[in-house]
Amino acid sequence: MTSRNVLVILYDEVQSLDVTGPVEVFNGASHCPGVQDRYAIRTVSPAGTPVRTGSGLTLVPDGPLESARPDAGTTVLVPGGRFSGDFEPRITDWLRAHGGRAGRLVSVCTGGLLLAEAGLLDGRRATTHWNACEAMARDYPRVTVEPDPIYVRDGHVATSAGVTAGIDLALALVEEDCGRDVALLIARHLVVFLRRPGNQAQFSAHLAAQTARREPLREVQRWIVEHPGGDLSVEALAGRAALSPRHFARAFQAETGVTPGRYVERVRVEHARRLLEDTGDGVTQISRACGYGTPEALRRAFLRHLGQSPAEYRRRFGPTPAHPRDPA
Repeated sequence: MTSRNVLVILYDEVQSLDVTGPVEVFNGASHCPGVQDRYAIRTVSPAGTPVRTGSGLTLVPDGPLESARPDAGTTVLVPGGRFSGDFEPRITDWLRAHGGRAGRLVSVCTGGLLLAEAGLLDGRRATTHWNACEAMARDYPRVTVEPDPIYVRDGHVATSAGVTAGIDLALALVEEDCGRDVALLIARHLVVFLRRPGNQAQFSAHLAAQTARREPLREVQRWIVEHPGGDLSVEALAGRAALSPRHFARAFQAETGVTPGRYVERVRVEHARRLLEDTGDGVTQISRACGYGTPEALRRAFLRHLGQSPAEYRRRFGPTPAHPRDPA
């Protein structure tokens, strides 16, 4: 039985979930029926010494980083963590010298900063935890930072956003290696979705916008999220906030950072995406449920936000083949 090698780099203040989440996915694949090429998982740290995670757990590595030599059959996984001052030079030096030889180079959360510091993201698209995207773009101008997706794949390099996005990325890699059925079995075992698409936003539409300070406007935000198929015109929403439409529109944008119309469309597109991913409802039914009325209106919204039609989105990410009456 042949092996796929996974090399996980540990260091002090590493985020424990960034390590254990992907490791559980790869380990789960190795125990699925019918999988011939099992994953051989190895953890390493500078000098091979135990590390203390940011949450206080002690992790004992299998060996020293310095002796690890990845090849084309190795996935090198760099988890995120807390960084105070300069990065651990033994890690960035090793990545600079040996990371490029790995068949796949993967980072979770702020682990992407270590790849960027080693120059391994130069000329590539990448993401990281939302709170570190601005710093990555500022400090590493040769990296094209994409702050929205939960993970980004550019050639043999894959970077993911915070914590649980590492599980999504690991599931995508297992699906690539072993097939959808194996990845689905692991996802069910871990009680997670298979699989959030890589271009899914790190935040829901509700979290991406600021929460209004005033309770009437906060209540309107909640109403929009809970009733995406309802009458969400400015006039109707203003009535709920007991404000004139003009005053409401100004106040909503001032407190949330987006116009009411843009907020409503984000919520509706997000709701439609979830229905396409998780149900077998037809596009006509989903269009009505999300307040668009017609499949064409939903299609235009998807093209604006996602660059693809609802039917194309379902073919890529849905649980079942697209509904036979879905328009392309």
